[in-house]
Amino acid sequence: MATITVLLPGEEVPVDQLPKARKGKLTLGPGLRHIAPSTILSTTTGSLYVDHKKSALWLEHDNGRYQPAVGDSVIAQVHHGGAESYACSLTPHTSFALLGQLAFEGANKKTRPQLKAGDLVYARVSRASKWEDTEIECFNSGTGKAEGMGPLKGGMLFDVSPSFARRLMMGTEKDGRSKGGVVVLEEVGEKVRFEVAVGRNGRVWVDSSSVRETLAVGRLVTQADEGKWNLEQQRKAVKKSLRDL
Repeated sequence: MATITVLLPGEEVPVDQLPKARKGKLTLGPGLRHIAPSTILSTTTGSLYVDHKKSALWLEHDNGRYQPAVGDSVIAQVHHGGAESYACSLTPHTSFALLGQLAFEGANKKTRPQLKAGDLVYARVSRASKWEDTEIECFNSGTGKAEGMGPLKGGMLFDVSPSFARRLMMGTEKDGRSKGGVVVLEEVGEKVRFEVAVGRNGRVWVDSSSVRETLAVGRLVTQADEGKWNLEQQRKAVKKSLRDL
């Protein structure tokens, strides 16, 4: 993985860091602004991330709070239910998001999941606005399919920074390299069978065949985030953790 570029407020994004834009268009995310005609400046301190496929770039900073955006995959916790929807917590710093009682694959009044306070769901943000309540759904409204979303049963929940969660969700290159520089889950997965769901809101759900294994995976993820481990440190920590199981 290439060295991550760290920018301070007011610094210009190096030209060689820019993605090869399609049709001359770039998508700027949090922490960046465009100064005509072709200068891109940072508005905060953070690490520069680039998605060449989407011609997008943005800054991540560890202390940033999660702000819901349409399309984000999130792990939400039910706080209370109403006649038509559940009020769900995304983070301690955001207002409740609304999850419709029927916002599940094939759900109707008889088949809908019966959720209670404290239950977890893997969902997608379907509406995000400063002026309206955030809404989430546990299916793809375009296809009607769950596509991996829905109630999360069992397992344990672990908190990470929103920036680390984004890195976990970035996937791998064609040659197998991690786009976000995080290989903990892949390394553990070669030896231990487990399920995982990563929420853009800084939550990671892990479930394995034993509490001990679940804790080990969760601790590795949180320690990699807190310790800012590089790839070699991650691999060594995984090897040691698996040896101790």
